[in-house]
Amino acid sequence: MAAKIYTEKDADLGVLQGKTLAVLGFGSQGHAHALNLKDSGLNVIIGLYEGSKSIAVAREKGFEVLTTAEAVKRADVIMVALPDTKQAAAYEKDIAPNLSKGKALLFSHGFSIHFKTVVPPADVDVILVAPKGPGHIVRRQFEEGKGVPALIAVHQNPSRKAKKIALAWAKGIGGARAGVLETTFKEETETDLFGEQTVLCGGASALVQAGFETLVEAGYSPEMAYFECLHELKLIVDLMNEAGISGMRFSVSETAKWGDITVGPKIIDASVKKRMKAALKDIQSGKFAKDWVNEYKGGYKRYNALLKAGENHPIEKVGAKLRSLMPWMKKRQIKGAQAAY
Repeated sequence: MAAKIYTEKDADLGVLQGKTLAVLGFGSQGHAHALNLKDSGLNVIIGLYEGSKSIAVAREKGFEVLTTAEAVKRADVIMVALPDTKQAAAYEKDIAPNLSKGKALLFSHGFSIHFKTVVPPADVDVILVAPKGPGHIVRRQFEEGKGVPALIAVHQNPSRKAKKIALAWAKGIGGARAGVLETTFKEETETDLFGEQTVLCGGASALVQAGFETLVEAGYSPEMAYFECLHELKLIVDLMNEAGISGMRFSVSETAKWGDITVGPKIIDASVKKRMKAALKDIQSGKFAKDWVNEYKGGYKRYNALLKAGENHPIEKVGAKLRSLMPWMKKRQIKGAQAAY
């Protein structure tokens, strides 16, 4: 059954008028939600841990910044915009002791609620508002008078107003300008993790690296391998994004099309789909979440080692050299970068 798409006429900002909205964290999503809600005429405060580097940034943007505990105490609706692995400790220490009946907890990803690393009391609303784009795009689109499509979900609804609050928040950040779809915490969490692991991040980066290695090992230059397996990928993804897979095929040569439809299914074959199903099963059973929480508790040892190995892959060195030849391309410096919260 097709999902209903809510628009601005279905959402009432008045639901949030006169209320205090707290955003805990001022990283990618946190800063975008806070700024957009503020520009929508709502009362927003920021909650951060003492010593956070984001305190000065949030104050510079005109926000009142409080400790996490104080922000929770003062607010009616509280967005938990912290990394998944940090939410359980922050909830136990600062959020839970300051929650009271009638408040609403809001998340932009369902991980902590679905996998029960955070278990709120029954007398608070628990909702999800998840824009389908990174924070800087959510902010930029809003400033341009547009919006990023968003998902909403309701996990607990003692007030009987949880969905209205979620729709109002989605409208306040610009999501209702584009369209808001209703889902569940379970569906959002499991599909999000699956997409990241098997297609968007894990699948795409592994495919690019394998293609690059195959050409270089066959004696072709790393520069040619980079252009064919990484650089041009954006052109193809942009076409797919704008017009779907068939639209992309319409825009490429007949030779490219023939290679696509005859060779592609031999590379991404039934065995790949079988492993995708195994990855989905690990997500659904909670195994992935448990392993990830244990990795965090163990000090990120394997996580850091694997990231380091990726940074040292030959494609990164040749990529940096070739990107320096493209002055028109927006460059990103990632060394030492970490999302603030």
